[in-house]
Amino acid sequence: MIRDLFKQLWKDKFARIAVIVLGIIYFALFFADFLAPYTKDFSDRSMAYVPPSKIFTIDENGKLSRPYTYNYKREFDSNDLKIIYTPDRSQKHYVRFFSHGQPYKFLGLIPMKRHLVTTDECGRLFLLGTDINGRDVFSRILFGGRISMTIGFLALFVLFPIGLLYGGVAGYFGGKVDMVMMRFAEAVMSIPSFYLLIILASILPSGMTSVQRFMLIVIILALIGWAGFARVVRGMVLSIKNQEYVQAAKSIGASRFRIIVKHILPQTTSFVIVAMTLSVPSYILSESGLSFLGLGIQQPDASWGNMLKEAQEYTNIIYRPWLLTPGFLIFIAVLAFNLIGDTIRDILDPKSKTR
Repeated sequence: MIRDLFKQLWKDKFARIAVIVLGIIYFALFFADFLAPYTKDFSDRSMAYVPPSKIFTIDENGKLSRPYTYNYKREFDSNDLKIIYTPDRSQKHYVRFFSHGQPYKFLGLIPMKRHLVTTDECGRLFLLGTDINGRDVFSRILFGGRISMTIGFLALFVLFPIGLLYGGVAGYFGGKVDMVMMRFAEAVMSIPSFYLLIILASILPSGMTSVQRFMLIVIILALIGWAGFARVVRGMVLSIKNQEYVQAAKSIGASRFRIIVKHILPQTTSFVIVAMTLSVPSYILSESGLSFLGLGIQQPDASWGNMLKEAQEYTNIIYRPWLLTPGFLIFIAVLAFNLIGDTIRDILDPKSKTR
């Protein structure tokens, strides 16, 4: 089923582009330590808000050269009363590929020093400029994306088993059990989810590490989102439980739990796949929104949300547009997931496809 689904998904032009884009993003995030010129702890406060480094392949004599760049000199413009950066052309710094740089642990386990692209020890290579603390934006985008792009899947691993089992039990037993369980689910659904998320995130202890805060945000997202999913599953179970194969399982003495888990819930697979694909973008946006408001992942650890917070200032939007890159990536990722989800829904449920 999965193979046939992927083949049909690949036939759709827009879904194919979305799959390729997400594949590139997740590939880059997986190898972030190797692809990033600097480690996630790198900071050079004398290089705050440095613009992206310019890479040159033609030397001053007009001849083809190895790629090189110049460091920036920091100067104060007394006329406009602002700090400006100009290239220091007194020394070239050649760009090196697959060369040694800052030490790191690949995937947190394997000690390594080799990076895809770097420069000499005295040079600075900022592919997307720096932030207010002189941290390389390109490197932080790679490390921050690991949080922003995985939090949705982790939340689904908590949310979907709860919603499936809860909805399956309510739909199968029906009657008073169904009524009580659904009233509770509707009560959860009636709570404004994002505001509750803000309240729960704001009361987390301030001394928590980013890993602990990350896991608690995952749990909070899951506990908020299970009710709506459980209600849809319950409706599907109500229509499935009277099928002949379910009645046959009852007649041979199968337990109620076995009937729910083995015979009823697997029939909701199509809906689950579609719901999972369409739910991931909402969790990406929720985490980004919390981090943007300062209630999610805290500095100095990076996520696309807290990186985007720095771009909310008018002067940064006008003079430092590279700080908007995380917002652009959030838009691309959410759009790609939605395109894939809509296509999967059309494949698994052709009746839902609009003409």
